[in-house]
Amino acid sequence: ESSMKKWLAPLFIMLAIVLAGCGDTKYFSVATASSGGTYYPIGVGLGHLWTEQLDGIKVTGQSSAGSIENIDLLRKGEADLAILQGLIGAQAIEGSGNFEGNAYEDLRSITMLWGNVEHFVLMDDKVETGTISDIEGTTFSVGPQASGTEQSTLTIMEGIGLTKENITPEYLGYGDTVSAMRDGRLDGGSLPAGVPVSSIMDMYASGVKATVLDVTDEQLEAINSVYNTWYRYVIPAGTYPGVDEEINTIAQPNFLAGSKDLDEEVVYQLPKAIFENLEQVHSIHSSAEEVSLETALEGLPAPLHIGAYKYFEEVGLDIPEELIPPELD
Repeated sequence: ESSMKKWLAPLFIMLAIVLAGCGDTKYFSVATASSGGTYYPIGVGLGHLWTEQLDGIKVTGQSSAGSIENIDLLRKGEADLAILQGLIGAQAIEGSGNFEGNAYEDLRSITMLWGNVEHFVLMDDKVETGTISDIEGTTFSVGPQASGTEQSTLTIMEGIGLTKENITPEYLGYGDTVSAMRDGRLDGGSLPAGVPVSSIMDMYASGVKATVLDVTDEQLEAINSVYNTWYRYVIPAGTYPGVDEEINTIAQPNFLAGSKDLDEEVVYQLPKAIFENLEQVHSIHSSAEEVSLETALEGLPAPLHIGAYKYFEEVGLDIPEELIPPELD
């Protein structure tokens, strides 16, 4: 009996130490989107990185219905962090669009991750100026109904003075858009995604006589006057088969966000761990290869969280006035 006690005592002491240690671990969840897309694997991968690199912090990715639901999860405290589409973040913080009369003013940016690059494609025989205004009067797919694609496409159109009235709208996914163009049933469509977009690779490779349209500086400025979250994105020559010139388009950010109430010290560590371990970040997913300190502030629609602000200031980034946290005053 006494030997049993001798054996149990150290076990209880060990258990007590382990349990006490658990109390120091902070658990965070990052809301992403459905498991079939890009947000989910990147959120999970960043969670692994932070859990591995930061003491006392465990971060897990959770699937969701995407950016609109993610705002709701942040607001209710059901997620601590979220990956968001720039446009949805812009609507949330100003209380418009999907968040009409229901602003989420506590939203803060932590870092831009990778860009959702706008690809407005149009059959060559409809191209006049080579810019996105050429879609006027065409049959054009704006993306599946109620999708993020449809919302961003209509916002871009609004910026250049067009509505659905100015086109014959179709509501197709990416593969179906290119098939319909190949069959001569559709003039063009909007296919925003990370570069290169497989459907557009397919479009060029299979000889569809169509082009990705440019966006001028004036058009970019006009679009940003509707929602200020797009930035210049140049697709390098040679990215798509047979396209030997740069394509001057725009992108909106997929960015990491959280509430202003998140712990400053913890949030400081998040971008720091990303940018000090870029090789590991880039290996998470092909879209994550775009993550870089040079683009960390591109297109962010909400002010920085004070923790992230301190990190970016420390590494010497020039922080635009609209991204300075109001909490600093």
